[in-house]
Amino acid sequence: MAVPKRKTSKMKKRHRKAANRYEGVQATYCQACNAPLMPHRACTACGNYKGKQVIDAE
Repeated sequence: MAVPKRKTSKMKKRHRKAANRYEGVQATYCQACNAPLMPHRACTACGNYKGKQVIDAE
């Protein structure tokens, strides 16, 4: 029967369990039009990014 040679550290154990707690990326909202958008992306509805018009949206 296989037996571990060393005790698994708390950090190693917690790193392994942390993957199950990941809930994905939280959606943010545009400051200009309140449309939901992914973080660090320009708004597809109005074309604003950080309060500035960066793309032409229709």
